[in-house]
Amino acid sequence: MNRLPFLLLAALAASCGKGRAAPVASRPVPQGGVVVEAGQKLQAIVDAAQDGAVLTLADGAHRGPVVVDRGITLQGKVTACIEGGGSGSTVTLRGKASKLLGCTIRGSGDRLDTQDSAVHVEGEAIVVEGVRIEGALFGVLVHKSNAVVIRDNLILGNGAEAMGLRGDGIRLWETRGSEVSGNFVRDHRDVVVWYSPNNRVTGNHVERCRYGTHYMFSHDNVVEDNVYLDDVVGIFVMYSHDLAIRRNLLARASGSAGIGLGVKESGNLRVEDNWFVQDTTGIYLDTSPLDPQHHDWFRGNVIRLCDTALHLHAKTPRNDFRDNLFADNGAVIAVGGEGDALSCVFEGNYYDVYQGYDLDGDGFGDVPFELRRLSSQMESRYPDLALLHGAPVMAAVDMMSQLVPLFAPRTLMRDSRPRLDEPSPVFVPAPILEAERHAR
Repeated sequence: MNRLPFLLLAALAASCGKGRAAPVASRPVPQGGVVVEAGQKLQAIVDAAQDGAVLTLADGAHRGPVVVDRGITLQGKVTACIEGGGSGSTVTLRGKASKLLGCTIRGSGDRLDTQDSAVHVEGEAIVVEGVRIEGALFGVLVHKSNAVVIRDNLILGNGAEAMGLRGDGIRLWETRGSEVSGNFVRDHRDVVVWYSPNNRVTGNHVERCRYGTHYMFSHDNVVEDNVYLDDVVGIFVMYSHDLAIRRNLLARASGSAGIGLGVKESGNLRVEDNWFVQDTTGIYLDTSPLDPQHHDWFRGNVIRLCDTALHLHAKTPRNDFRDNLFADNGAVIAVGGEGDALSCVFEGNYYDVYQGYDLDGDGFGDVPFELRRLSSQMESRYPDLALLHGAPVMAAVDMMSQLVPLFAPRTLMRDSRPRLDEPSPVFVPAPILEAERHAR
């Protein structure tokens, strides 16, 4: 018996447990600079400092808010805390080359309309690194900035039940050429990249949020090596083109709206070597690509334990699926609007439900994989039937469609060269590797 599905479940149970402690944001103990003792007037000291000065916060509470409007570094250990004043943003970084390193930021205002944040960034070459953020509405908000680095921060939201009342953990707005890497974000609303081209979102861990990363009108971005766990949606791409989406784990996007990767009216996406595990819908495509000159490519992805591996809103041409693995899913594909996926290219994918043969021994089936599933067609036409997805009655519907030609469903998709044996992925996420080591 293939033990991988059990390893996936074990890994996700260990990684997503509600009681799991968040990691500790830490940096090397800061050296040098002018020491600012707790209780001193921080804003006055910042205003008096020369451009390029380094201010080292001593342990204890430092009263905010504070505005840094030029190339000054504020640094400290995690035991040095800048506390919000109950309104507005707690730390504001403006100008060029200012830095916030290592300390804790606690609290902010609570107004969504003014986007009250722990850290508000508006400038160039600004760095926020190794900071612990807690008790704030928004975490790090970057607005109309260039070459910003948001790295290795621990950003903890308030976990409000109504996700729309949370602030975003990280938001890039009209921001270019920036890096968001190595951050841990929990219990916020979204990680947002809007109107922001040419950025890199890499190596982050986002859990228990609404959108793990939400792109809109943001072209030429890279999102890779991230872990998205227990979010409503892992990654959603809207009205954007030329994104590289690589080596991400998108797992346990559950509930009726759960989606690992959603794509709307976006094109020239390269979706490669990602893992979609235990999502309601692994990949969802809506009118993508929109531009007739664009294509989307899906290569080497693993889609397992999802209710529906691939869901097309309607017929969606110029999508190319090759060398992907579909296994242990409730359904391989569903297409809305009584449509099909015959205008998409499927070639060389592995399907655990394929029942063909390989007489020439080349590792690929000698007969195409053609998916005809009456229950999926019925669910697409009558969405309320999705409540019965996986129920014995729907299995009986599929059995009837195979036995009685009158009820034979139309073909939803066709792979002319299905892979016969399950391939070894070129990339395995760290939680899966860890579970496998423990199983040994």
